[in-house]
Amino acid sequence: MNTHTLNCRGLNCPMPIVELTKAARAAEPGDRIEVTATDLAFKPDLEAWARRMGHTIESFEQTENEQVAIVVLAKN
Repeated sequence: MNTHTLNCRGLNCPMPIVELTKAARAAEPGDRIEVTATDLAFKPDLEAWARRMGHTIESFEQTENEQVAIVVLAKN
């Protein structure tokens, strides 16, 4: 199991989810992806994406300026 980091700072909807989808396709089932984003719509977009794809949001932290999520990719 590997942990990948994805910097989506400065990207607006839908680009953080587009980049996350690309990273998930390149990773292995069970891997973690740590995503940092500044887009205000990132949290609801992430929740919908994870639900649709079967992935798990392990943690989500939000500060005034950015959001950091750790997503665990579903095992097929």
